[in-house]
Amino acid sequence: MTNPTPIDDVSIGSETIRLGQFMKFAGLLDSGGNVKEAVIDGYVTVNGEVDRRRGRQLQVGDVIDFEGRRVRVCP
Repeated sequence: MTNPTPIDDVSIGSETIRLGQFMKFAGLLDSGGNVKEAVIDGYVTVNGEVDRRRGRQLQVGDVIDFEGRRVRVCP
């Protein structure tokens, strides 16, 4: 049995943020171009489901998975 991937909490200071903005803010990727490619190519999941919209509005509590990292949106 493997250990579940730990979740890092990232405080955004508000109730919502767009997926692309959050990925850069959380340090998952460092440029908008890289975020766009990762999201469109289906490498990013939100709450366990692939979402290809980098403009998707994330809510507090949403969990984003990318390349073995899990981050949760916190207020």
